[in-house]
Amino acid sequence: MAEIRRAEHPFPQFQRESWRNLNGTWDFAFDMNKSGLEKDYQNREQWEESIVVPFCPQSRLSGIGYRDFIPAVWYHRTLVLSEKELLGRVILHFGAVDYRCRVFVNGEKAGEHQGGYVSFALEVTSFLHPGENHLTVYAEDDERDPLQPTGKQSDRYASYGCFYTRTIGIWQTVWLEFVPEAYVESVRYFPNIEESTVTVEAKVRGAGTLCVEASFEGRLCGKARAKTQGGVVCLTLPLSETHLWEPGAGRLYDLRLSFGEDQVNSYFGLREVRLDGYRFLVNGRPVFQRLVLDQGFYSDGIYTAPDDEALANDIRLSMAAGFNGARLHQKVFEPRFLYHCDRMGYLVWGEMASWGLDISSQGALEAFLPEWMQAMERDFNHPAIIGWCPFNETWDYEGRRQLDSLLRTVYRLTKQWDPTRPCIDTSGNFHVETDIFDVHDYEQDPEKFAETYRPFSEGTGPFYDRFEERQQYREGMPMFVSEYGGIKWAKESSDKTAWGYGDGPKTIEEYQERYEKLTNALLGNPRMLGFCYTQLTDVEQEQNGVYYYDRTPKMDVEFFRRVNSRKAAIED
Repeated sequence: MAEIRRAEHPFPQFQRESWRNLNGTWDFAFDMNKSGLEKDYQNREQWEESIVVPFCPQSRLSGIGYRDFIPAVWYHRTLVLSEKELLGRVILHFGAVDYRCRVFVNGEKAGEHQGGYVSFALEVTSFLHPGENHLTVYAEDDERDPLQPTGKQSDRYASYGCFYTRTIGIWQTVWLEFVPEAYVESVRYFPNIEESTVTVEAKVRGAGTLCVEASFEGRLCGKARAKTQGGVVCLTLPLSETHLWEPGAGRLYDLRLSFGEDQVNSYFGLREVRLDGYRFLVNGRPVFQRLVLDQGFYSDGIYTAPDDEALANDIRLSMAAGFNGARLHQKVFEPRFLYHCDRMGYLVWGEMASWGLDISSQGALEAFLPEWMQAMERDFNHPAIIGWCPFNETWDYEGRRQLDSLLRTVYRLTKQWDPTRPCIDTSGNFHVETDIFDVHDYEQDPEKFAETYRPFSEGTGPFYDRFEERQQYREGMPMFVSEYGGIKWAKESSDKTAWGYGDGPKTIEEYQERYEKLTNALLGNPRMLGFCYTQLTDVEQEQNGVYYYDRTPKMDVEFFRRVNSRKAAIED
């Protein structure tokens, strides 16, 4: 049997031993006229093409590499199951399928899902039988649909500016779980650093006793249990050892959840984030956020990293350049990436792929909110996520103003679901209701850039915002420049396809001088809680990364580390 790509468990924070990875070679078909449902493709017997899952058909790693628009696709594979595996319940998981998806098991519809960036699961026991079974998946996608969030996927034939190669269909791991009749469905963790406890809120199927044990580096340091007849059950574990999760030190506790015959391995981090005036506090200490914009694209896998090491390596590359975190930009990153952020102590902001959505439409809330809530529910337990940002740069759509009520509703529901983290309603513009006021500023002249924020820094004048007619900074609000720089530097200075912000420097010395002065203007501002530099790596024609698209450095990375690591004024 051929080696499976992305064979690691896709969700380390909720892992059972009884699971099966379904990645690998599947049958495949384009459905350019979206007529496959009428043609009964769910019962199709002959398939002419194949694809390597979990890579999208636009990618080289899929074995296809078709880059034009694809309205719909089909996948098929067989599953051989034993009678023993069917004694309990069988849950079919999809890491992500872009965008609308229908799943068939042995020709019968087992479920459907809408949303290209979040995980979903179907209980498929009743559709299965011992021996050979057929799993068929249909996915359709339309990057030009104004009621479909698409992030940075190009709405033109080719990539352009800051829009890149599209993705359709399966782009994260597919797997089966075999669980008993009574099992743990989901769980949320609420750490308390003052009391050195963690409260566990679990949703369970069936009656029984939930037992939870916490350990640190193999040492048992807390356990608790609670009986339930089903539904939601809560318990609190006092911890005999206190180890705080903090930037650069992902001190994680291991958790083992037992519910009857069901066993789940998990982990959590003991940490707290909150705002204090202009400062962002992690465990009560001010931390200047030295962030980099990370868009999560790969030249061979597009949305999907070629392997697990590539995910971890992106974090190492960022930290080597002196960044302590990232804005995960216009994409909901996979749980495996967040796991590496958790264990390395890497700060990240969770963001939805909001671009492409007509935010002036009354239908935008229905198109956006369910997927955003699913993203927060899936990723709530990751200590690395220190804030939420549902929207990015909510420009007016075809001359129609954004619906302020849309941003306000999403912000308030975000805070209701998760009161433990700050929320930025829309990064850059146009703010309606937000915990932090951030701006995007790609001014390339360091003197002009510094002058913009000097009165605000010195307290001698109001904060200047080029969109002040649409959004108002309230004195005393936490503030940071969440996109800046974007300095273009291509491998070949004559490359006319390279895109970046403003005029690119002619020499490395000019590049470094510009970078250092822009960054120092923010580090030296006593009212600035952080910055986010654009960006970690080049992405296709956008060539303004610290690293090239292949992850090789553009220049001595020690330069970036030295500049970024300077003590910030707000840390005094």
